[in-house]
Amino acid sequence: MSAEGAGPGPGPWPGPRPGPLCPEHGQALSWFCGSERRPVCAACAELGGRCQGHRIRRAEERAEELRNKIVDQCERLQLQSAGITKYVAEVLPGKNQRAVRLSLVRSLCESEEQRLLEQVHGEEERAHQNILTQRVHWAEEQQKLDTIRTSLVGMLTHLDDLQLIQKEQEIFERTEEAEGILDPQESEKLNFNEKCTRSPLLTQLWATAVLGTLSGTEDIRIDERTVGPFLQLSDDRRTLTYNAKKSKACVDGPERFDHWPNALAATSFQAGLHAWMVNVQNSCAYKVGVASGQLPRKGSGSDCRLGYNAFSWVFSRYDQEFRFLHNGQHEALGLLQCPAQLGVLLDLQAQELLFYDPASGTVLYTYHAPFPGPLFPVFAVADQNISIVH
Repeated sequence: MSAEGAGPGPGPWPGPRPGPLCPEHGQALSWFCGSERRPVCAACAELGGRCQGHRIRRAEERAEELRNKIVDQCERLQLQSAGITKYVAEVLPGKNQRAVRLSLVRSLCESEEQRLLEQVHGEEERAHQNILTQRVHWAEEQQKLDTIRTSLVGMLTHLDDLQLIQKEQEIFERTEEAEGILDPQESEKLNFNEKCTRSPLLTQLWATAVLGTLSGTEDIRIDERTVGPFLQLSDDRRTLTYNAKKSKACVDGPERFDHWPNALAATSFQAGLHAWMVNVQNSCAYKVGVASGQLPRKGSGSDCRLGYNAFSWVFSRYDQEFRFLHNGQHEALGLLQCPAQLGVLLDLQAQELLFYDPASGTVLYTYHAPFPGPLFPVFAVADQNISIVH
């Protein structure tokens, strides 16, 4: 029957509207079966509990339990939402401020990078132009001297006495012209801007670039003839291990250190740029650097002790003290952490010795002075071991 043909529907249900009934017994579903996880009527409950051992409880108890769970879950959600609100309000603004700071630093770094690049480029261009100018100038002056000398030699060779006397004025002019050509002197135009070429940042970048390209090219090994009696040398001659007991197998010779735990590399350098790395993370007492071949080897005096004489330049660690040592002068280095590896750069053209921490990219110390050649990489260890990285 359509809705139009139907009469008026029944009025409101008197009292609470009954819920669904059990399809089998037609009774209200006022119980809950925990075993089957569903509402059941009283008859189903009695049958299931008596015959099948089902877990039966009143439906209102189960509903109350679910209400409590919902309340607990709502409270947890409210707390979780409050935590998100607090995080967004308190934590993210601080993170954003750090991000803004990094953005500002990046902008400043880009600006500083551009300024440094322009400064370095300008200094490079100026140096190349002045060197080129000097080359051209002195080539011309040398050509003049050669021409004057050829002329005077020709007079001396081909003229007789009378002709030579007649050429006296010309000889005087030639001599005066030659005296007017001054000897080469250091030119201010050839001097570099120290703030540019030796700035800490550029020195650090230079060291990083050099060690990145040269650290594997120097095949440095220890000269076993120089190893002190308290040291043990590995088969590949790259690792020195300290031994408190003096080795009896050590055959003495003129090259060997007979007291201090020192050793020289088998390779020496007289010119050019050289770089090598030493693994020092296992030792709390070591020295790494360079030494002249004139370094004495015999005795317990300071003349054989690295850094205590004019023949050695070393980076030294003893416990938590770091120093640069040369000729008895100790310069303390305030390092924030112990380097695991130590990079050594020796630029004999620039007369520069540099120690570098490759992990942090930090220049630990730079020494500028003329070096007497040849120079040998030198090592000392009085705790555990150190190794040349290859």
